[in-house]
Amino acid sequence: MNLFLDLFLTFAKIGLFTFGGGYAMIALIENTCVEKKQWITHDEMMNITVIAESTPGPIAINCATYVGYKQKGFIGALIATIGMILPSFCIIFAISRFLNRFLEITWIAHAFQGIKIAVGILILDAAIKMLQKMQKKTAPRVFMLCAFAAMLSINIFSIRISSIILMLTAGMISLIIFMVKKPVMKGGAGK
Repeated sequence: MNLFLDLFLTFAKIGLFTFGGGYAMIALIENTCVEKKQWITHDEMMNITVIAESTPGPIAINCATYVGYKQKGFIGALIATIGMILPSFCIIFAISRFLNRFLEITWIAHAFQGIKIAVGILILDAAIKMLQKMQKKTAPRVFMLCAFAAMLSINIFSIRISSIILMLTAGMISLIIFMVKKPVMKGGAGK
């Protein structure tokens, strides 16, 4: 029972104190679940991030669901997910009741300007940590540089390409490389 409460409170705290959506939460989820509580490893966190990005739903909720499932099965997944969702739901519900007046308050408008900067820093922090943990091989680095160049070009030239198409393309390229390398590895292993 203690771990269920810990799962709920951990993800409720992340959900309550993180602005900017799932990408901003990745750094906090990694810090809490990998470094402090050691519920998952760094490799699992990277895999969760990739899988959570390519499955339906917000990335942070998918991460919470996975961690909860790994710790306590279906009930753990449910409790971690509720913990992640409940604070945001309550805050958004309260804001929506007073939205017109809420956004007119000067100090709140200024606070949100600062929050935007903090969110950018949190996203950058998560990206840097992932880069540091990336395999020191040529193929992953080439993929990363190509993906970065593609996203930068898309943003600079305002090209309309769905991120789903980009993910599927990267997945297909990776699968093709794996399929080509696999027979070469088997052929080389017999020698």
